[in-house]
Amino acid sequence: MVDINTILADIQSMALQYAPKLLLAILTLLIGLWVVKMVLKLLEKGLMAKKMEETTAHFLASILGGILKVVLIVAVIGILGVETTSFVAILAALGFAIGMALQGSLGNFAAGVLIIILKPYVKGDMIDTRGDIGKVQKVEVFTTTLLTTDNKTIIIPNGGIFNNSITNFTKEKLRRVDFTFGIGYGDDLKKAQKVLIDIASKHKLVLDKPAKPVAKVVALADSSVNFTVRVWTKTEDYWTVFFDLNEQVKLTFDKEGISIPYNTVDVNISKE
Repeated sequence: MVDINTILADIQSMALQYAPKLLLAILTLLIGLWVVKMVLKLLEKGLMAKKMEETTAHFLASILGGILKVVLIVAVIGILGVETTSFVAILAALGFAIGMALQGSLGNFAAGVLIIILKPYVKGDMIDTRGDIGKVQKVEVFTTTLLTTDNKTIIIPNGGIFNNSITNFTKEKLRRVDFTFGIGYGDDLKKAQKVLIDIASKHKLVLDKPAKPVAKVVALADSSVNFTVRVWTKTEDYWTVFFDLNEQVKLTFDKEGISIPYNTVDVNISKE
C-alpha cells in the first residue's frame, strides 16, 4: 500500500533540494537576457559612433547576440545540475543535424555575411533584385527587407538576392534622366531641338556637370522624328526632373505649334 505521507515527504525533500537551483537558474536566465540586450544595444551604438554603417552594426550585433544566448543557456543548464560537457556535445550534434537539414538557410546566412562585407546595398538604398523594387529597410542574418513605393513590405532571402543581379538606383550621387520626344515630319526640327534644350537647361534641378543637357535626333520613325533628351541631376531629384520635363515639353510644344504625332492608319477603299 502506498504511503501518502512518504510521497509527500519525498516531494518536499526534492523541492527543498531543487527549488534553490531552479530559482537561481530562472534569475540567471532573466538577468542574463537583460544583460545581453544591454550589451548588444551598447555595441550597436559604439559601432555607429565609430562611423560604421548601421546595417553592418546591426548584423554584427545579431551574430554576437546569438552566441551570447547560447552561452547563457549552457550556464543555466549547468546551474540546474546537468553535465554541461555532455550537453555541449549534444548541442553540437544537434547543430550539425540542423545545419544539414537547413542548408538553404546556411546559404542565406553566408550570403548575408557577404552582403555586409561587400555592401552592394545598405539601409536606405533603392534597389531592384529579381524584379522586386524597394527601399532597403533591414539587412538581417537570413533576409533583407524592402519597402516598395506603394508601401508594401517584401522580405527576400539573402541567398536569392546575392545569387542574382542587383540594381542599386541610389548608390551614386548623380543620375542621368533620359527622355524620348517625337515631333511631326512637317515640324521645324531645329526649332524643336532648341525648345528642348531651353526647357532642360532652365530647370533649376538640372545640372551642367558631368554634362550639359543634350537633344539629338535618335530615329526617323514611321510617323515621327524622335529626339533623345539627356540631362543630369542629383539622385534624389530624379523623379521630380522626370515628371517636370515631360509636362513642360508638352505645354511648350503646344504653345510653339510643334506637334506630337501619334500612330495613324490610312485606309484606302477601292470600288470595283
